[in-house]
Amino acid sequence: MTPARAGALDARFSLYLDLARACAALAVVVAHFGYFRIFDDAQIAHMPDFGREAVIAFFVLSGFVIAYSAEHKNLTAPSYVVARAARLYSVVLPVLALAFILATVVQDVLHVPIDDSYELRRPWLYVPFHLAFLGDAWSFVERPPWLIPYWSLDYEAWYYVLFGVFHFTKGRRRWLAAGAVLAVVGPRLWLLLPVWLSGVALYRLQGRLTFGPALARAGWMLSVVLIGLWGWFDPEPYLRDVANGLWPFAGIRMGSADRVLADYAVTLLVLLNFACARQARFDALPRLARPIRFVAGHTFTLYLSHGIVIGLWQSLLPIERGAAHEILAIGTAIAVVALALNPLTEALQRVLRRAIAAALSLGARGLGMRA
Repeated sequence: MTPARAGALDARFSLYLDLARACAALAVVVAHFGYFRIFDDAQIAHMPDFGREAVIAFFVLSGFVIAYSAEHKNLTAPSYVVARAARLYSVVLPVLALAFILATVVQDVLHVPIDDSYELRRPWLYVPFHLAFLGDAWSFVERPPWLIPYWSLDYEAWYYVLFGVFHFTKGRRRWLAAGAVLAVVGPRLWLLLPVWLSGVALYRLQGRLTFGPALARAGWMLSVVLIGLWGWFDPEPYLRDVANGLWPFAGIRMGSADRVLADYAVTLLVLLNFACARQARFDALPRLARPIRFVAGHTFTLYLSHGIVIGLWQSLLPIERGAAHEILAIGTAIAVVALALNPLTEALQRVLRRAIAAALSLGARGLGMRA
């Protein structure tokens, strides 16, 4: 049975979620400046890495927004499929194509070695594989060239499918379909599913979480302080060792799920932050609506494409680690690519919406004719 609607989003809270999305995307980019050794050792040592925490915030935010969308925008299963597939593939298709084409040129024409270059020799196999978001299914740990953040899409895309199954089907079919999906994706995706579902739960329960703005602001500030302390003291390596020790599947690497215990702790902090932000009445946010919406509208392309810029830059040009002009130049190139890609992804999204809707309609008519 579908739960009662939780109500429309408050405009201030909607803006806050957009701001959180933008900050999370920037945190991932900054974290990868450390991972790819663009920062020098001193900068890395003095700058907490919030990249993984940002992805967890994305997961919680995604669950919240998808639950809202399914009840207020995409009210039928076909409209849900069209919206989710068009949104994902409008960015994934051009970015994945860019990654494979540019990495192939760098390796085969410029003769610069590329990590995991075996994928470039079989694009006919690996491109469809990544388009199916199977990079973390069961024993696979596969990433497209230069696209390290792609792992999160391998989780999130299947969580969309699971949510759609539970929201739009009933009875025995619901459980059979959900079981089939869980069997396809394997145990690593099972582990992080509670993180994504916590966003759905927050949406469902938000009407019951009522408290005054003063207490909400205090709780919000507490969550920010706790997240900062988490990043500074970084208990994740210890928790990762514990998680690996508890992992029962000896023949399957934990891969991107090996931080699961830390992820659960961060999820609680993110939930506290979002729940308090909803009640805090941040009245300044509407005055900043235009820049917040603008940056938030580019976060998906920024999140997915920045690895291509970094990988290409490192392959073609020497990098003076920690130099301000290098950091500024690479950051500017990342911003320019994200800005340039966004109109393409928006146009492609409209095309995909029409194409997927037409395919679903054709399929439904075909099934009706056979029936």
